[in-house]
Amino acid sequence: MKQYLSPLFLILFLSASAVAQQSLLQSGPMLGYNEMREVLLWVQTKQSAAVKFAYWAKEKPEEKFYTDEIITQKGEAFTARLLADAVEPGTDYAYQLFLNGRAVELAYPTEFKTQELWRWRYDPPAFSVAIGSCSYVNEEVYDRPGKPYGSDYQIFSTIHQKRPDAMIWLGDNVYLREVDWYSRTGIFQRYTHTRSLPEMQPLLASTHHYAIWDDHDFGPDNSDRSYIHKETTLEAFRLFWGNPGYGVNGQKGVTTFFQYNDIDFFLMDDRYFRSPNRLKVGDKTMLGKEQLEWLIDALAASYAPFKMVCIGNQVLNPVKNHETYENYFPEERAYLLKRIEEEGIRNVIFLTGDRHLTELSKYVNSNGNAVYDLTISPLTAGVNPNNEDNSLRVEGTLVNEHNFGLLEFSGPRTERVLTIRVIDADGNEEWSREIPSEK
Repeated sequence: MKQYLSPLFLILFLSASAVAQQSLLQSGPMLGYNEMREVLLWVQTKQSAAVKFAYWAKEKPEEKFYTDEIITQKGEAFTARLLADAVEPGTDYAYQLFLNGRAVELAYPTEFKTQELWRWRYDPPAFSVAIGSCSYVNEEVYDRPGKPYGSDYQIFSTIHQKRPDAMIWLGDNVYLREVDWYSRTGIFQRYTHTRSLPEMQPLLASTHHYAIWDDHDFGPDNSDRSYIHKETTLEAFRLFWGNPGYGVNGQKGVTTFFQYNDIDFFLMDDRYFRSPNRLKVGDKTMLGKEQLEWLIDALAASYAPFKMVCIGNQVLNPVKNHETYENYFPEERAYLLKRIEEEGIRNVIFLTGDRHLTELSKYVNSNGNAVYDLTISPLTAGVNPNNEDNSLRVEGTLVNEHNFGLLEFSGPRTERVLTIRVIDADGNEEWSREIPSEK
C-alpha cells in the first residue's frame, strides 16, 4: 500500500527544514574580494556544518556552479572562505548558501557582479566604494559602565541602500575589550559578536568587502608590535575577512593590494611592525622599512589615475595629537611625503580612520602635485567633538557625527574624476567634493 504525504505536512516539513538550516547560520554570507575570474564567498556557522555555495549567471539560471564544500571547525571560529572560480568577467551572478546540503533562504538578495574586462575595449566603468572606520557594537556585560559607546547601527542599512560596488573598512572594525585581549577564545568571540550584528547582514551579502586594521582590532588601545597575541589577532583577521592577500615580500601582517577597474588600492598595516608610541630610543616606525619601501615602489609603478592608500592613522594632519603620523613618527611621515615628491607621483589619496572625526586634508608639494588625506570616522563608535587646528583641512569638511564615505569614480579613461560624498547614519549628505585626476 502506497503512503502519501499531505500537502500541508510537506509544507510544514520543508518550512521546518529551512528554519533548521537558518538556525545554523551565525553571520554572513559575505562577499570578499572580486576579480574577473574568481570571487571569495565567506560565512560563519554556529557549530560544525558542511558549507558550500551555489552560484549562477542571472541570464542563465539553469546553469548552476558550486564551490568546494568544507566542514567548518571550532578551531577556525566555524568560518568558511570559499571561491566561486567558474565566473566570467562583467557578469551578474546570484548565489545561495547551503548548510548540510540544504539551501538557506534569506530575506535579502545575495548577488554580485564580477569586474569587467574593459581594458583595450572601452572606457573603465564608473563604480563606487564605501569607506568607514571605528565600528563598535555594544555588549553590555563587557562594556565600560555608563553610556553605551556604540550607537546608530542603522548606518549599515544606509550604506547598503547606496549599493556600493565595494566597501573598505579602515580599521577599528572590531573593538577588542579587556576581557578579550589575552585569550584566543576572547578574540574569536569578539569578532563573532561584531560580525553577527543584524543590521550588517544585507550589506555583507551584496557588497565586496576589503579591510585593514588599527589598534582595537589588532589588540589593546594604542597597541604595537610588542603585543603578545598579535599572531592570534592576525589569524582572526584572516579568518573573518576576505582580502586577496595578507603580507607582502614574505612578511606577515595584513598588507595587500587590489585593483578595482582602473583604480589601485594599497591596504597598509600600521600595527604589526609599529614601534611603541612611547619608545624613546631606537627604531621609531609605524610601517617598518620593508613595508614602507614596498609602498613607495608600488606607487611609483602604478599607472592608476588615483592611487588610494588605506592606512589606520591620519597621514597629512600636521597636529601632534593622539595617533596622527606627525605625533609619533614625524621622520617617517616626512620621508614618505618626500619620496612621493621626488618620484613625481601624482594623484595619491590616503584613506584613513581612527580619529573619530571626518575631514579632508590637502597638501601641495614643491612639484605642484596635490596629496590628499580623507579621514572617515566613526561608523558607530563614540564621536570626537574636538575641532583641531589642522592647517591642511579643506574648509567645510569637518564632521563630528557618525558617518561614512562614498567614493564615486567616473569619466573617460584619460579624464577620471573622484567624487567624495560624506553621508550620515540616516543617509543625509554632509558634504561632497570632486577631485579630477591630474595628468
